[in-house]
Amino acid sequence: MKIALGCDHIVTDVKMKISKHLKKQGHEVIDVGTYDFVRTHYPIYGRLIAEEVVKGNADFGVALCGTGVGIAVAADKVPGTRVTLVGDVVTARAARENLNANIVAFGGAILGINFINNIVDEFINTKYNPNPEKEKLITKIDKLSEVSPEVAANDHIFDEENAKWARGEYHD
Repeated sequence: MKIALGCDHIVTDVKMKISKHLKKQGHEVIDVGTYDFVRTHYPIYGRLIAEEVVKGNADFGVALCGTGVGIAVAADKVPGTRVTLVGDVVTARAARENLNANIVAFGGAILGINFINNIVDEFINTKYNPNPEKEKLITKIDKLSEVSPEVAANDHIFDEENAKWARGEYHD
């Protein structure tokens, strides 16, 4: 299985442990960053994870930031994603079985690595259990993320922030 994996600067070490865990199980990891502890913003990595999943380059996405909230919201803005912010295995399983969620997000600074690995394993190993009622709900959910093509195709949305970081002028 191919898994897109990304985080912000707060939990890079946790992301690397997840990557090692997934690779040990034989999965291919598409690591979209970040790769160090230099301050950055989670929306960049949430979008990169989501794009890998939506484009079909990855089967699933795994997103983490300090709490998981920010990166989950950011990834969920990309049309075609169904992101679930979880803090337990039961919720991860339910998100896959009932909503065919394709990205799991959580707080890398909140949960322990063994618990995180259990959540990720449950999420990627749980099969979607379709039925007509679930399909109707998923269709309604997916319609909520429809945006104009101009916004969805804007590959330069973070150019200003990236230029500031490259110059060492990081400011919100």
